[in-house]
Amino acid sequence: MKNKTKKAILMVTLIVAFCVLMAVIDGILKADYIIKSIIKLVLFLILPALYSLCDKDIKIKEVFIPEMSGLKLAIILGALVYVIILGGYFFFKDFFDFSSITTSLTNNIGVTGNNFIFVSLYISFVNSLLEEFFFRGFAFITLKRITSRRFAYLFSATVFAVYHIAMMIGWFSLDLFLIIMAGLFASGLIFNYLNEKSLTVYPSWLVHMFANFAINTIGFILFEII
Repeated sequence: MKNKTKKAILMVTLIVAFCVLMAVIDGILKADYIIKSIIKLVLFLILPALYSLCDKDIKIKEVFIPEMSGLKLAIILGALVYVIILGGYFFFKDFFDFSSITTSLTNNIGVTGNNFIFVSLYISFVNSLLEEFFFRGFAFITLKRITSRRFAYLFSATVFAVYHIAMMIGWFSLDLFLIIMAGLFASGLIFNYLNEKSLTVYPSWLVHMFANFAINTIGFILFEII
């Protein structure tokens, strides 16, 4: 029991530390998108993988083993999420000012209408998998093996939501920002539930991709690409 507690404390500390480092890079240093992506790859994939090599009980590779369980539900849910997010934008666009998003992206990390197509592809397919591995594969599935189910659920969803604060500073008004934070926390809980049976990251990755497809569609509209 003591050994598990020590492992849990170490994992939680590492996860929080990596998120804080990314928050500093996003919110304070405002690194260029390519540089930020490389650092994120190291913090969210390479270092957790190296950590797993030092502990035989941490079996990170298992979260990537193909498993069909839950994929059909994930695809249906993902399509629904796409419609909800895009529909929400068209419903709220007359109530909230979204124009600051493109300005913030351009000024802070160099994302413009010229490179947004490349960025959107990376966000949809690579970045989403990276986040699902870190927040669901590492901070939920792996952590749940050495902590309680309740703690793993709440911790993973919380760090997933809080992690996004730094990157969205200045994007929205306070009321809309709080709504989005609540939505991210709820999404984290749902993603955990989708992956819990299969013990892989693929179900939540599919839904995450569809959510990014919707966000990127909004980005194309805001950048006046479409």
